Amino acid sequence: MFENALTMRGLSHGTKITYKTLVSIGLIALAVILPQLVHLTLGQPGGVKWLPMYLPVLIGGCLLGTEWGLAIGILTPVVSFLITSAMGNPMPMSARLPFMILELAVFAAISGLFTKKISENGLWAFPAVILAQFCGRSVFLGAIVATQNFTQFTPKMIWSQIQTGFTGLAVQAVLVPVIIIGLRKLLIKDNAND
Repeated sequence: MFENALTMRGLSHGTKITYKTLVSIGLIALAVILPQLVHLTLGQPGGVKWLPMYLPVLIGGCLLGTEWGLAIGILTPVVSFLITSAMGNPMPMSARLPFMILELAVFAAISGLFTKKISENGLWAFPAVILAQFCGRSVFLGAIVATQNFTQFTPKMIWSQIQTGFTGLAVQAVLVPVIIIGLRKLLIKDNAND
């Protein structure tokens, strides 16, 4: 999105760490920490309602584009699962992990399709997030329908969870674009000062 302004150079032996790498690591870390905080304060129902892992993934897609967003969407639930499994309380559960990988990959990939438009006008983040949410949740429900004979999940159970998550989706449909617009303004201002 802001590649010219955001590549860091000057490390030993010509090593280059890009902004996208650093931001991706930070967003994945945030996507692991946020659900833990929500579950500590609000329990598992809080996670289903507020969908804290989705927020950093949507930011990653909008900010970094489809390819990097896709990596964030896939890695986030895997990293979360590995870290929380080591602590004795896997999140997401192993049975849900493939569905979360698929859903978050769609969230990030769809929102990432708008990155160029968002870099030109931050207001594009609003339709990017809403379309990503719709597509991601639809793919999730569709995957459950397609695999219901092989998994413990039923379409009715997942539809109930999706309805519970409308609160979190609504908040994120506003919060993510506001964050993206704010970051865009900061970066434009920073570029103007260089």
